[in-house]
Amino acid sequence: MAKDQSREAVALAPHPVASNRTAYPPKSKQVEEDSCCGNTCCGAQASSSGEKSNDQKSAIDIWTSYLPTLVSFILLLSGIILDYLQVHWFAGSLRILTYGAAFLLVGWRVVWHAVQGIRKGRIFNEFFLMSIATLGAFYLGKYAEGVTVMLFYIIGEHFQEAAVARSRQSIKALMDNRPDEVSLLQDGQIVQVAARQVKKGALIQVRAGEKVALDGELLSAYASFDTAALTGESMPDTKAAGDKVLAGMINLDKVAQMRVEATYENSTLSKILHLVEEASSRKAKTQQFIARFAKVYTPIVVLLATAVTLLPYLFVDHYIFSDWFYRALVFLVISCPCALVISIPLGYFGGIGAASRHGILFKGASYLDQMAKVNILVMDKTGTLTKGIFSVQKAVTTEGMDEDWITLAAMLEVSSTHPVAKAVVAYAKQEGKSLAPVEELQEIAGQGLKGIANGQHVLVGNQQLMKQEGIITRAEAASEDHTVLYVAINGQYAGYFVLADALKEDAHQAIERLRHLGIRQLVMLSGDKETIVQQVAQQLKIDKAFGALLPQEKMAKVEALQQQGNTVAFVGDGINDAPVITRADIGIAMGGLGSDAAIETADVVIQTDQPSKIATAIRISRKTRQVVWQNIALAFGIKALVMVLGAFGVASLWEAVFADVGVALLAILNAVRIQQMKFR
Repeated sequence: MAKDQSREAVALAPHPVASNRTAYPPKSKQVEEDSCCGNTCCGAQASSSGEKSNDQKSAIDIWTSYLPTLVSFILLLSGIILDYLQVHWFAGSLRILTYGAAFLLVGWRVVWHAVQGIRKGRIFNEFFLMSIATLGAFYLGKYAEGVTVMLFYIIGEHFQEAAVARSRQSIKALMDNRPDEVSLLQDGQIVQVAARQVKKGALIQVRAGEKVALDGELLSAYASFDTAALTGESMPDTKAAGDKVLAGMINLDKVAQMRVEATYENSTLSKILHLVEEASSRKAKTQQFIARFAKVYTPIVVLLATAVTLLPYLFVDHYIFSDWFYRALVFLVISCPCALVISIPLGYFGGIGAASRHGILFKGASYLDQMAKVNILVMDKTGTLTKGIFSVQKAVTTEGMDEDWITLAAMLEVSSTHPVAKAVVAYAKQEGKSLAPVEELQEIAGQGLKGIANGQHVLVGNQQLMKQEGIITRAEAASEDHTVLYVAINGQYAGYFVLADALKEDAHQAIERLRHLGIRQLVMLSGDKETIVQQVAQQLKIDKAFGALLPQEKMAKVEALQQQGNTVAFVGDGINDAPVITRADIGIAMGGLGSDAAIETADVVIQTDQPSKIATAIRISRKTRQVVWQNIALAFGIKALVMVLGAFGVASLWEAVFADVGVALLAILNAVRIQQMKFR
């Protein structure tokens, strides 16, 4: 049954729902080999298992990585100054040694990558171009130019490393919200220990209001948990002894004991962090295009440079090899696709990082591209547009009864932490009711409460409890579209509360922003009753709404929209939304951490539980795409101009260096700009 489908009237402790989760396969990764060599084009390489990622480096690690660059810069600057002053002792071997040391400090990795590429049959890559150009400059005695090319290239890498590390830190800080400590039961004592240290089979205690840190089996007789983050259910789940409790659930009422069944690394929440690490491996189509383009572009550039060197011999009267070789080197330096291979992935990293600071996780660059194209948005109702938290819509008093029944019912509920109880208490206080303590309070699991309030016997619960106690209710209550909570006083039916899920505070704002962005059609699909769905759709002014749908019926609706040539995004939060999330062009998971299945199949996760963030995600994706194409146009435009000038001898190696590095730095700064932007 779909999570939004109407249920029978429930009391303070609802019937347990199945805790077994359906596993849905994650979407296939789009991993391709980069344009330059087998790993990455630039210095910010993705960390493999066993290596430190950029965001985990200590201050010493960072200083060590930057130190060679700093020393190289000092040696280069010293050499240029001494050359300019024409110091007599700075000549011959000392001059070559100074510039050679400056070159090796920053260039040995690039040359090594070029050699490795040749060994593996991948000759024409960025490292090959850089090595030929810089070593050729040394051959011609242009030592300063050769070092400058390599030094500026490495500085560009450092820029990229810093930006990528910043993005990863933003994402990890957002995602890693697992409890660090648990209350471990050890030799009859409760000890606070790090969750990472707890082994399978250990006994732990979870206090009321505390988030469960580890997956396990409940040992207490029963306990009520908020499972919205994992299942999408708005009603809490009452677990009995032996039931599974998952990391991410929140204990609602009393202290619960459980036996750990999975270590910290294998818990439900830990699986999400693994997805974060994979985000950078999923490339956008733009990146894939540049990778394919570079494989064709690079050998063509090498052939043209060779032609610039040799062909003039056939047409020029006074051919000087060193002059034309120098022009070829200029051509090679400016043709190096550094700006593209740095700025394009960095642009997408910037978009992912900017999104994470707004509580949005894009699992890969390809989804930023796809999100920018969305023209139809399909939404679930419960947990997406509504809070999944009940509030009293109205209280109906039976004819002949006094309204004191509202006060008496709230007096019983005030001691409970159940969401329905909180809704009733909030309603009573809003009505100005004064709530006194009750006597002989008894909770009937799955049915409701009974007790003595102001000397009167009060019964609050679902219809099953009323039947069990011999209370006859009115038919009008059963015809209500929403959840009904019945109340009896001294054995007589007194009235009932109608409770419904309230809209999220930013639901109206979310719809307005989406329309402002030009989303062509907004559709709501729900498993709830048709009347409720249409009521919500009317409130929010949604174009189309369909209720009483099962997951497969939701999927059919999405497929029908896709067949019309639309780019469709679906937003859901529960385990039963996973198939539709998978089928949509862009799947978005809502509701904090969402369900396991929703998280694994979604392309985008809205961590803040705000529907207005969907519009923010679209804005960020569109801006990211715009910046990436700006960088492509900038790089190709300037490079084409300087390559022509270099081939005709107008531009020197210095102009080539500053044009190439300048374009790269401008592209990097433009990409980093995404992280500084403010998105509503």
